Amino acid sequence: MTRAVLSLGSNLGDRGATLAAAVSVFAPSVVATSSVFQTPPWGPVEQDDFYNLVLIVSADGMDAAGWLALCHRAEQAAGRERLVRWGPRTLDADVIAVWDEAGPVTNDDPVLTLPHPRAFERAFVLAPWLEVEPDAELPGHGPIVALLRAIDATEREAVRSIGPLVEQGPASRS
Repeated sequence: MTRAVLSLGSNLGDRGATLAAAVSVFAPSVVATSSVFQTPPWGPVEQDDFYNLVLIVSADGMDAAGWLALCHRAEQAAGRERLVRWGPRTLDADVIAVWDEAGPVTNDDPVLTLPHPRAFERAFVLAPWLEVEPDAELPGHGPIVALLRAIDATEREAVRSIGPLVEQGPASRS
């Protein structure tokens, strides 16, 4: 049995529908889904805001590589093309952290580094995660509530919840 935190984001096309389709790739392993958060893009490329959310997933017989494979499957289903680093994308799906029976999984492989090497500095990951697991800790970094507080206030405040994925219909928002 493993448990994982996954971050999903979209800023091309129908962002809400893309996220909803991506979440379905992980069913029935989904334990919790955060609200959708509208967030400014990260990096130097001019582009539209993202819709981001965090999933907590759990499954028997799944390891970290399996969660990464499902992330890649969701990206492929959304038509993800890796053309420009930090550029716009239909779907970005990242494995943030994984736990197995022995505790937090750590990995320094460049294909899948765990925990995610930049999660501790990204409000668009921490804010949705905090919503669904207020007492969570990012392995090796500490409580996510403290990590989020340590991020510059301007960046924190730019990450705002726009409501639940399905009930509020974020796909219709701009």
